[in-house]
Amino acid sequence: MKIGITCYPTYGGSGVVATELGLELAERSHEVHFISYSQPIRLTEPLPNIHYHEVVVTRYPLFEYPPYDLALATRMAEVAEIYELDLLHVHYAIPHSVSAMLARQMLACDHARIGRRLPYVTTLHGTDITLVGSDPSYLPITRFSIDQSDGVTSISEYLKKQTFDVFEVKTPIEVIPNFVNCDLYHRTAAAMQHRTEYAKPNEKILVHLSNFRPVKRIPDVIEIFDRVQKEIPSRLVLIGDGPERSRAEWLAVKKGIHNKVEFLGKQDRVHEKLPVADVMLLPSELESFGLAALEAMACEVVPIATNEGGVPEVIDHGKTGFLANVGDVDTMAKYAIELLSDEAKLKQMGKQARASAQARFCATKIIPLYENFYRGVLARSS
Repeated sequence: MKIGITCYPTYGGSGVVATELGLELAERSHEVHFISYSQPIRLTEPLPNIHYHEVVVTRYPLFEYPPYDLALATRMAEVAEIYELDLLHVHYAIPHSVSAMLARQMLACDHARIGRRLPYVTTLHGTDITLVGSDPSYLPITRFSIDQSDGVTSISEYLKKQTFDVFEVKTPIEVIPNFVNCDLYHRTAAAMQHRTEYAKPNEKILVHLSNFRPVKRIPDVIEIFDRVQKEIPSRLVLIGDGPERSRAEWLAVKKGIHNKVEFLGKQDRVHEKLPVADVMLLPSELESFGLAALEAMACEVVPIATNEGGVPEVIDHGKTGFLANVGDVDTMAKYAIELLSDEAKLKQMGKQARASAQARFCATKIIPLYENFYRGVLARSS
């Protein structure tokens, strides 16, 4: 198949999943065309069957906010026609599903020349439904573009339910969970040698990975670590960047622990960083899935997260990780201290986390679900 993929190319779950999906599809001999305003962050090198098409948004004094959605729709239609795409797959409803709908309509005007109808699939990821899409300014168009989609998927049962509850959409939604490349994300002896870059031999390593938005509750990460480091010799490694980084840096200074906290910023090769850690902290206010937790689990890193959204669908409390209420930094710190104090239990839970990721969320299990979904959409659209 020839598939056009549009996502936000920034450091966030939807862009990561969309990019990894494209890479996996290309590995399976599909032709993948990324269409976005910049190259996705995890698309780091030229690869067979992967193509990137930049969306250029011309700025005019008339436009206070340049109409990216219209430029995107135009580029989608151009790429689809020139490269004879079979379908578009957009990640994040606003504005991508609206742009795909416009592109489909534009091409419909040339149906006689093109000879086919271009379907589009929308994948819902989280804040496009729970935050942005539910805003009264966007709710009607979000609902309409979802219902106009030729196929809709969500990354968790939680998000599927939220979409039906908030938007009352009529289109069926199929749950296809996020995934991880288990061959890439795993703990190796070579990876463990890098522990000395971040900690002394007697110290444990806690890690956090996100786009540092307020919903991720980065100050809670610092609060939890502060409690842990008072009981266990340890270091904190933070991967990613965003608006809450400065606040977290100052909090670490205020608590006098900044020399034990390392901010790595955005990293392309996350799979090389995660395996050195022992525990991941994910105290988010809401996660529609919890991709960072899954990537950690695949690397035998035990996640400690909040019991919200789709996270309980990923983490089996007490077996593959721990769950606590939002804001309960004391309980999360307690879980971390108890686990890091018991080496045997830490290793056992790390192995169980890895086994769960392999059994339920490996790319080899999830990518065929997308392929079958695409085939169903194409069959209905022919």
